Order: sequence, then C-alpha cells, then structure tokens
Amino acid sequence: MTPRPSVEPVPAASVAAFDHECDVLVVGFGCAGAAAAYEAAAAGADVLVLERAGGPGGSSAMSGGELYLGGGTAIQRACGFEDDPGTMFAYLTAALGPHADEEKLRLYCEGSVEHFEWFRARGVPFNESFFDAPSWMPPTTDGLMWLGENAWPYNTVARPVPRGHRPAVESWGGRLLMDRLVEAARAAGAACHADTRATNLVVGGDGRVTGVVARRYGEEVTYRARRGVVLTTGGFVDNEEMLADHAPVLLGHGKVSDGLDDGGGIRMATALGAATRRMGEVEIAMTALPAMLVRGMLVNGLGRRFINEDVYPGLFSVAAVRHQPAPYWAIIDEEGYEDIPARDLWGVRPVFVAETLAELEESLSMPQGALEDTVAVYNRHAERGEDPYFHKDPKWLRPLKGPFAAADPRLGFGMGDRDSAGKGTGAAGFTLGGLCTTVDGEVLNQSGRPIPGLYAAGRASSGIHGEGYVSGTSLGDGTFFGRRAGRAVAKEA
Repeated sequence: MTPRPSVEPVPAASVAAFDHECDVLVVGFGCAGAAAAYEAAAAGADVLVLERAGGPGGSSAMSGGELYLGGGTAIQRACGFEDDPGTMFAYLTAALGPHADEEKLRLYCEGSVEHFEWFRARGVPFNESFFDAPSWMPPTTDGLMWLGENAWPYNTVARPVPRGHRPAVESWGGRLLMDRLVEAARAAGAACHADTRATNLVVGGDGRVTGVVARRYGEEVTYRARRGVVLTTGGFVDNEEMLADHAPVLLGHGKVSDGLDDGGGIRMATALGAATRRMGEVEIAMTALPAMLVRGMLVNGLGRRFINEDVYPGLFSVAAVRHQPAPYWAIIDEEGYEDIPARDLWGVRPVFVAETLAELEESLSMPQGALEDTVAVYNRHAERGEDPYFHKDPKWLRPLKGPFAAADPRLGFGMGDRDSAGKGTGAAGFTLGGLCTTVDGEVLNQSGRPIPGLYAAGRASSGIHGEGYVSGTSLGDGTFFGRRAGRAVAKEA
C-alpha cells in the first residue's frame, strides 16, 4: 500500500522564512471560503485565499445554487408566504435531525433574513416568483421553491412555508452564485493563489496555528497567517479510504463534488488534535424523477412502497439506499406519465412498458404478485383520497390503471451534455460530517477547547446537520458560518 502523504503539523521554528504573509489565510475558495474571505477583508484584514484548483468555485460552483433561507425574506413575502424564525427552526430541527446542532441552527434561522439580504448586496439576483411543483431543481428562473416543507410528517410539525431560494438562472445556479461571491471577496481586497494545495498546518511553540505549508507546481511554498487560518476545503467524498472508515454507505456510488473533496483540511486539523462530529452522515441523491414519483410510486426491488413520494427527494433517496433492497423503480401509468409537464421530464423515459402489472413484475424480476398487491392496496385507498401507510398528499392520489411503465434511476437523467452524477447505481452523494467548531468557526480539540488560530466552515466542518439534510443547507450553512468565521478571525490579535 502506498503511504499517504504526511499531514502532520510543521513546527513554525523549522520554517526559516515564509514565502508569503497575510493576516488571514483562507484555504479553499468555494462558498464558505468566499464568505470568510469577504468578511475578513471587509473588516480590514489582509486576506489571502489558497485554491488547489486552477480557479475558485469548487463544488459550490457545480451545485444547483439553492439557498435554504427563510424567516420572512422579501422573496417569501412577494410570493404571498408569511414566515418567521421560530417556524423555520421547528421545520429544520425535524428535517435535519435527529441530533441537529440546535445552537447553530437557531442562530441560522434568526439570521436568515439578514443573510438573504447579504446575498442580494453581493449582487446575487433573485426573481420574485414561485415554482410550485415537485422537483430536484426547477428548470425555470423562479426564485422560490418547496423543499419538503409541505410533505408529511413535516407539515404536522410546522406550518408549511417554502424556503428554497434560487438565483435567477435556469437549472444549475451554483456558478452564478460563486461568480458573485468571488467578485465580492476580491473587491473587498482578498487575493487568491490558485493551483496551490495546502498540505500541512504550521504551528508555533505555544500551539497556535500560524500558517500552512503548500505545494504549487511541485514546489513547496510556505504561508504565514498573523491572525489565523480558516479551513474551507470541503468534505471527503472523493477520499475512498476516509469513506471506508466513516461513511461506507457511499462506496460504489456517484460523487456530488468537483473531484477534489478529499478531506485534506479535516486530516490536517485532526493531525493537530482537532475533534470531529457526525462523520458518518451523508446526503444521497437518487436519480428518480420527483414529478414522476408523485404521480405514481417508488418501489424497492421487491415491489414494495416505503415512503410518501412527495417528500424532499433526498429523503426518498436516503430511505432507499440506506434501508431498502435494490434495484429501485419509478412506477407510473399512462395517464400519470402524460400529465408530467415536458419541462419536468428531464429526459427520463420508461425502460419497461406493459399492459398488466403481472407482465411488468416479470420484466423487473420481482416476486410474483408483489407489485400487483402494492398497487391494489394503493388504489383501494387512493379511491378515497387516502394514503394511510405513507401519507402522500391527497392532491396526488388517484388509482393507477394500465398500461403501466417503470423508469430505472440507474440510467441517470438524460440532460443533454451534462453527465448525471447518479448514472451507474442511480445514486450519488456527499459527506456532511467534519471538524467540530463553535458558532464562530473556532475548531475545537478533543477536550472541547478552541485550537488557537484555527477556524473552519463549510463541509470541512460539521454544521447545522444531524442525520437529515435539505437542499440549500450546505450553501446556506457554509456561507453563514463562513461569514462568522471570517469576522472572528479578523478580530484576532
């Protein structure tokens, strides 16, 4: 086995002279790094950002761009929805739990309106329009969407209010979001060294982090940070060894990343004694089409339903991959398929079509009678507008009748020249666990005390999440606590 490169901290005394110096050194130029760099620079600090890729953006730039924001934003009000921090907190505590970080979550909800306005002040545009349909990501420029708030059981926990805020761009908005944040950070005075990979933290004799050692074009480069270092290096989905150790459920599946989320920042910090939290928690996205599932059903390899199909899509994805026998199938009838708007089809086509459920069962290699029984029970209750087993919203309930079809999530979404991350197993994901931090981004050691001069935000840290996830809480959480980390480190002596 090839030994891993050392991530052990380097004594500051062993560095004869630093190649570069700054007040605040941010490692990673995704959304959390951009937010930290902006706030630190705006506070008057001399800020330098290291980015291992050829330019900023990272996995954030490849994302859908959704921001989970609420509490009564201007977009929510313009679309006719009333919200408040308490209602937002009640929903997110349930949706991101069990074991969500309630201290961080409460701050996030209370500061959500201000955070939305911060994005607008940085030049991120939002349209005052609402996309009222189930989708992974609207193919429109609408600025607001549902993210599971209106599905059971969450609609019994808190009054349903949509909080998915989207930049004014069709489909993937991550690039637009990152363009604006990077422009803002640079305008505030932050500089960037691209093609530069941090490899080790530099630590003084008093245990304070004072910089990093990095590699650029094969050469070693050293950086001194007078006030502190902020790690915003992303998660570890691209590190197979770390996945095997902490989150093996993602092994063999696709990866939602830019290919560089290898846990480097987490490893550098833990080599110094940093504590971690929730390292086994992940988000999973299955390439099953929400617009199809709500009009039909999602079944496992035995032909059984296992969840209300109108939930946030990440929930049915996690429920399937973690707890159900594969393969998974989207079952729909002709009437349901014809009812799907063309814009919401995402290139998905059924792979099996049959006049009867018995024929479809045979094509799908399911136990004889299994799918027939599932549909019979579903239809019997749907005739009365009920779904007593899984509580799908009555507006989607109607008896299914032949001919029937099955779509295979393993084929991914047929979305033109953009590869589907789920093609292969039908699922892709990323990690949620990371360094244990305070609400101001201070990295804690195993004794629960801050490591002087070391901060973290984004997926390199453990944020607001417990065992659940909702789209937009990575970009939202990463930027919110990235901002707090940037402000905190700028105040360091």
